[in-house]
Amino acid sequence: MSHNLVTTPFGAQTTAAEVLVGLDLGGRRAVVTGGASGIGRETARALAAAGAEVVIGVRDLAAGAQVAEEITPADGPGTVRAALLDLADQPSVHAFVNAWRGPLHTLVLNAGVMATPLQRTKEGWEMQFATNHLGHFALATGLHGALTAARGARVVAVSSVGHVNGDVLFDDPNFERHPYDPWAAYSQSKTANILFAVEAARRWAADLIAVNALNPGRITSTRLGRHIGDISNSPSTFDPTSTDVSWKNIEQGAATSVLLAASPLVEGVTGRYFEDVNEAGPHRPGIRRGVAAHALDPERATRLWQLSTDLLTTTPTARTSL
Repeated sequence: MSHNLVTTPFGAQTTAAEVLVGLDLGGRRAVVTGGASGIGRETARALAAAGAEVVIGVRDLAAGAQVAEEITPADGPGTVRAALLDLADQPSVHAFVNAWRGPLHTLVLNAGVMATPLQRTKEGWEMQFATNHLGHFALATGLHGALTAARGARVVAVSSVGHVNGDVLFDDPNFERHPYDPWAAYSQSKTANILFAVEAARRWAADLIAVNALNPGRITSTRLGRHIGDISNSPSTFDPTSTDVSWKNIEQGAATSVLLAASPLVEGVTGRYFEDVNEAGPHRPGIRRGVAAHALDPERATRLWQLSTDLLTTTPTARTSL
């Protein structure tokens, strides 16, 4: 890294609410994918509590509407509403994009699946790559016009320290020839989240859109790890029980997302990777912290953008503004 790392007064135990103390987000519009549970829910709640108008993208609209009602502030201008969004279903992504009207100030790409048994979308895409990356790629590029209209928008990609375990399989991203490993597929998708931020930051700088990625930390009490029991015999070198990283509660886990989504402390910062509410340094072998060099490589980032574009535009429903 050739730049000085961005630092803040916050740290690993800081909560999302603490990051936003004193900030007024009135008039700001935000979308949070996976906003019905876990750190997505807390991210949406915190943004709305600070005055933002928040839309949570959810697969179950009835359940999402209930969550939206629960986390909408009792008083104040902030609101939360739910909208149908299934990231593994391209027509659903396109419907969400086509229904959006007006500027969008903040897009938090939060939803994700982790270490699933082998599943494929109807296009034949591996489910983790399709959900964690391709769905979000289609959403963000589809909303590019709305983000540009905000004149200073922010896009936040929730990645994971798991990215250090694997690069993108550019020649076989959907595991059609490689033996499927749930953790390798997860690592690939999380590396893709960071590479997306790197390339989008470059492409969209003139549109005043800042794009950053983050590791929320290991969070207690979320549904993300619900498949781990299905793959206990995985041959992957990734160790989901590693004690190198301290556990956080949901309020702490959402803090870095909220920093990148709304804090003036990172105004103008783009194409970076954060953890514990500060910019992360380079990953060092044996320590589950930092950002791997392969995830910040601009050539890989450009290559992934092209790969993603090619995959999406070869489907019958592809209608993204790439």
